[in-house]
Amino acid sequence: MAADLDTAYPTLSERHVDALAARGRPRSVRAGEILYATGQTGFSFYVLREGELEARDGQAPDARSISRVHPGQFTGEVNMLAGRASLVTVRAVADSSLIELDADELRHAVDEIPELGDVVIQAFLSRRDLLVEGGFGRVKIIGSRFSPAAHRLRDFATRNLVPINWVDLESDPAADAMLRDLHVSPEDTPVVLGRSGKMARNPSLAEFAQCAGLTMTIEGDHVYDLVVVGAGPAGLAASVYAASEGLDVLTADQLAAGGQAGTSSRIENYLGFPAGIPGAELTRNAMVQAQRFGAKITVPCLVRALGVSGGDCVLTLGDGTKVRTRCVLVASGVSYRRLDLARFGDFEGAGIYYAATEMEARLCRGEEVIVVGGGNSAGQAVVHLSRYARRVHLVVRARDLGASMSRYLVDRIQGIDNVSIHLGAEVVQLDGDGHLGGVHIREQTGATTAVRCGSLFLFIGADANTNWLRGCVELDRHGFVLTGTSLPPGTGELERWRVAGRGPFLLETSLPGVFAAGDVRSGSIKRVASAVGEGSMAVSFVHQHIQRPM
Repeated sequence: MAADLDTAYPTLSERHVDALAARGRPRSVRAGEILYATGQTGFSFYVLREGELEARDGQAPDARSISRVHPGQFTGEVNMLAGRASLVTVRAVADSSLIELDADELRHAVDEIPELGDVVIQAFLSRRDLLVEGGFGRVKIIGSRFSPAAHRLRDFATRNLVPINWVDLESDPAADAMLRDLHVSPEDTPVVLGRSGKMARNPSLAEFAQCAGLTMTIEGDHVYDLVVVGAGPAGLAASVYAASEGLDVLTADQLAAGGQAGTSSRIENYLGFPAGIPGAELTRNAMVQAQRFGAKITVPCLVRALGVSGGDCVLTLGDGTKVRTRCVLVASGVSYRRLDLARFGDFEGAGIYYAATEMEARLCRGEEVIVVGGGNSAGQAVVHLSRYARRVHLVVRARDLGASMSRYLVDRIQGIDNVSIHLGAEVVQLDGDGHLGGVHIREQTGATTAVRCGSLFLFIGADANTNWLRGCVELDRHGFVLTGTSLPPGTGELERWRVAGRGPFLLETSLPGVFAAGDVRSGSIKRVASAVGEGSMAVSFVHQHIQRPM
């Protein structure tokens, strides 16, 4: 923890303080004055020269103290770069002398002084970790750990790094009293208490995002250079490179940054990380990197349709908002496949999961669990869950575990004592009352094995998330986006391409200025590294399209 605190609250050198002073402006505050409050957007970054500041978990008299800021130290965390609401309240403990920079001024400073940027960005990331781990934040969720609706909210919060206070109806003795005080029955849970004190019964993700301060305002009359649809590895890579090269970028995702990679317990075959890296950490770092360069990232944001008007692309969002942009990158990834079994829908989020993150793994402690799938994602989940579960059953339809799983994972799984491998097998029945209670596996021999378990993890592939593109760009017979040389013959001879004065670029769809990258693209290699490469490459084509002669 000491190392975390040292990283989270460093003291800047006099040289760095002077460099920030040259880029900002002086400000003096009196003891008790609030610099910015919980829930406030557009707040500034402050370096303390004299005096003392305090960060608190809200403005209420009983708000907890998070940290003190001393001369040479600074305020702020990742929400400042993201343009989102502050999670803390910062006030002056004593009369203080400060240096103030707004978000754009801070971005320029960290770009111009790389060693200072490393200190600031690492501090921001560490502070968010400490907020999450310490349970700081004014968003409280009261519900049952067996509730699909509660799991949906907790999963959304976890993946979006929202600090929450979780109150479990089954295990927290204070839960009943809290519900009585709120005049809420257990049947009406989950209940969310936002930072403003507003209560929401079983809110949608959009309502929860508003309570958590994630929502950002999209200007209807603004024309972006690039809108990235999907914030998985391909979308985040494009966001980083486009924003770092001066493009005006908006990135929208229906759920959270990271995509499927963000739910991986550990990615071990990504270049530059010989010890592997958790998917959540990789994508969190990429998201902050994109925001550091000025990309705007908004979640949850559903894109319903794509059209063209006056030479610009027009995206229609789930709430009817129209977003205009010069280019679009389709990086919307895939949607998870489901098992065709009776009562399957009853247990989604109540025992059936599509990711094995730390949150789900802890729910499995000391229990038997089942993982279905034969790819690397399934293998990584087995390794991760085996550290928590009493036994992990891996169910694979193929008769050879190495048919679609990397050799290093096959060897590792075969060496874990509490893993049982069922080859040539499939799940044929689900049992339970409100929550998954048992799974029946038909073995290669035809015999059926019944396993009492409360968690079933599915990694059986996915389908292209392209319904919003049908009738707009060319798709293959499986619904994946066709690009470049894969487009139907004669595409480049259409009127739209004669007007553009060129043929489609390698990653360009049948519509000029609309590109595709990552898993959603027909023929793509389903690997994190290739998605990052495609997202990065697409930005070069975006530049060429924007700079085309008129």
